[in-house]
Amino acid sequence: MRILIAGVSGAIGAALAEKLGARADVEIIGLCRQPGKAPAFLHEQHQVLAWDAEKPEALGQVAAELAATVPKAEGLDMIIYAAGILHGENMKPEKRLEDLQASSLVRAMAVNASGFGLLVQALLPWLRHKRTKRIVAISAKVGGIGDNRLGGWYAYRSSKAALNMLVKTLSVELPRRMSPVVCIALHPGTTHSALSEPFSQSLANLEVHDPCETAANLLTVIDHIDESMNGSFLSWDGNILPW
Repeated sequence: MRILIAGVSGAIGAALAEKLGARADVEIIGLCRQPGKAPAFLHEQHQVLAWDAEKPEALGQVAAELAATVPKAEGLDMIIYAAGILHGENMKPEKRLEDLQASSLVRAMAVNASGFGLLVQALLPWLRHKRTKRIVAISAKVGGIGDNRLGGWYAYRSSKAALNMLVKTLSVELPRRMSPVVCIALHPGTTHSALSEPFSQSLANLEVHDPCETAANLLTVIDHIDESMNGSFLSWDGNILPW
């Protein structure tokens, strides 16, 4: 099985890569902005390519490098999009409307949403084989419009909602073109990571998993998805979430 993980240097992406890499007959292609930060075993046993969700013009180079090692006819069996951003330099979750910045909206959309759609577009030639393809976008419960009762976090919520819509739209189109295929959005649950670190005090009363636990939970769901679940928004425990 050949699996491509985008965002493989992040906490969840790296943990997923480690667990999948321990399985027999699994080949991993990892994508991340700084390949040097990807887990060492990926460089030693698999493949890591430079990719930045904020630079869609670089996808041509990613496709060219992938084609050099993976014939398009052999294809990919799974794409996991684990890239994501909540805060960064001059960017933090908004508590009120006055905090909203155009730059935060643009960056969140690029990393959390459009990077996913454009990556799948670039990888289409590797998805035309007759085996079942699984496309999994690591989303977030707060991206569910029906779940929003607290407000705030404008850029993050909006970008994850956009990611969910991309998943849903792909789930309609791709089965017409390259069946069998399953596209799902998957909420990982609250995880100890660089993304959640600034909010450690507010997480005290929540169920928080370490990345290894999160990866195990997600793979339990991923391993059991089939075509009947195409177009679903699922939680880490397998429950269906509201859009």
